[in-house]
Amino acid sequence: MSLLDRLLPVWIAVAVAVGVTLSKVSPSLKTDLARWEFADVSLPIGIGLIWMMYPILAKVRYGSMLGFAARPKLMGTSLILNWIIGPTLMFALAWAMLPDHPEYRSGLILVGLARCIAMVLVWNMLARGSEELAALLVALNSIFQIVFYSVLGYLFLTVIPGWLGETETTVDISMWLIARNVLLFLGAPLLAGALTRFVLVRRRGADWYDNVFAPRIGPIALIGLLYTIVVMFISQGDRIVDSPADVARVAAPLASYFIIMFSVAFVITRQLGFSYENTTAVSFTAAGNNFELAIAVAIGVFGISSGEAFATVVGPLIEVPMLIGLVYLSLWWGRSLFGREPNPESP
Repeated sequence: MSLLDRLLPVWIAVAVAVGVTLSKVSPSLKTDLARWEFADVSLPIGIGLIWMMYPILAKVRYGSMLGFAARPKLMGTSLILNWIIGPTLMFALAWAMLPDHPEYRSGLILVGLARCIAMVLVWNMLARGSEELAALLVALNSIFQIVFYSVLGYLFLTVIPGWLGETETTVDISMWLIARNVLLFLGAPLLAGALTRFVLVRRRGADWYDNVFAPRIGPIALIGLLYTIVVMFISQGDRIVDSPADVARVAAPLASYFIIMFSVAFVITRQLGFSYENTTAVSFTAAGNNFELAIAVAIGVFGISSGEAFATVVGPLIEVPMLIGLVYLSLWWGRSLFGREPNPESP
């Protein structure tokens, strides 16, 4: 890993400290940021997510994605992990660890249903996973998200709690809200990245693009990640600092989820004989969550001051340090289980 990558935990800690400090020193800054919205989407956060995703998607060799799409075992494994095991695990952890907080429990279930389409590309890149496979799985998750998120939300928040004797939660999740989220946070950087590769490869050649241009834009993704973290903590840092006990309650099932989900995905894909690069891409896409969608749904359905919205806000603040830890765990497993240094160029 480069010096910038190796010191990323330090930069993340600094970004968190800057965001929290700004939220406490200048409370009006949070209000100012909240004014910058388009169709109920935070533009400052949206800009950060597109910023960090664009260079990764510009590096993807889109022709290679067709080879992965023709491997049903690989695609099927990812879909089962994302849409059956992941939501079920989050549901079980939320009910087991938050029996006295149904509002936090519902918020975490919304997080578990929202499969990752953004930051996972950064974590996968840092862990030397296959960027082509990760991009394909993210696109696949996006399609399934539009089609199944509302259905699964009704199932896990209304039907199954009724079977368990709990008061049912009425949910009305707009399919347009989900589609809009996907178009903004995946569609825009995907289109920009694909166009960049197409235009520059035609002008300068694939060798120049992959060996000169792509390495130069790589650090932009990490800068975008740090910017996004600062904005998130400006927006929610005061609430996090003022409610440490509630944060700890929500953080416990979240941390358990990330560790268990990543480990289960890594073991399963390793046992199925996939390479380190493919195993890593599948594992990070299975462990990560689309917190932007979960927050938007929680606010839209339950209100901005609800416990459900609070739980979804805690999600990315726990996910960031947890998944950067999983990056180092993945690299260690790559050396110990696969017997070689991870190489993103491997098939």
